[in-house]
Amino acid sequence: MSRPAATGQRGWRLGAKRALDVALAGGALVVLSPVLAVVALLVAATLGRPVLFRQLRPGRHRVAFELWKFRTMTEARGPDGELRPDAERLTPLGRRLRGLALDELPQLFNVIRGEMSLVGPRPLHVEYLDHYTSEQDRRHEVLPGMTGWAQVAGRNLLGWDDRLALDVWYADHWSLGLDLRILARTPAVVASRLGVAAPGHATMPRFDDPGPRFDDPGPPTA
Repeated sequence: MSRPAATGQRGWRLGAKRALDVALAGGALVVLSPVLAVVALLVAATLGRPVLFRQLRPGRHRVAFELWKFRTMTEARGPDGELRPDAERLTPLGRRLRGLALDELPQLFNVIRGEMSLVGPRPLHVEYLDHYTSEQDRRHEVLPGMTGWAQVAGRNLLGWDDRLALDVWYADHWSLGLDLRILARTPAVVASRLGVAAPGHATMPRFDDPGPRFDDPGPPTA
């Protein structure tokens, strides 16, 4: 008898999480619409069109969706036709947008569409899927988020093992209360600009670069 009750409880929690996402994301789109318009104009003026960066990312259960962000980099390529390193393509405007997380605002539409949640593991590159351990892959048991436990615990300062461990911890322990706590902590993290880029990188290292390590991701603190 406990199994149907547990299933029903999880269904209620998922429904409440979805309702919270739609209400907050919809309200944010209305309130922030002037900001979205100004950023779009600035990106169009400095980088041209399109103003949005679109890329397939794995969502819940690895189902791919098209992630939206404001463009922050040029498409400059080397003699071999390959894109130049992020540090060479990131524009001054792009650096400011990333620092304030304004480049992420179009993902509010991904939330409204049900492809993302406000809170969850960040959606990473599709090419990383084949490199996760079975434990790390459990981060895909929940919707990806605009912010998450790993983001308020260090963002790109975290090494990959620790970041993915935090994602799995969230997948195992998520609740509406935890989501609200993470949302409450996010503005201060963004304002501090802590972890916008990993040390020695314009953005963050690739998954095959382990980066620094921390001993214990642990549960979130108040």
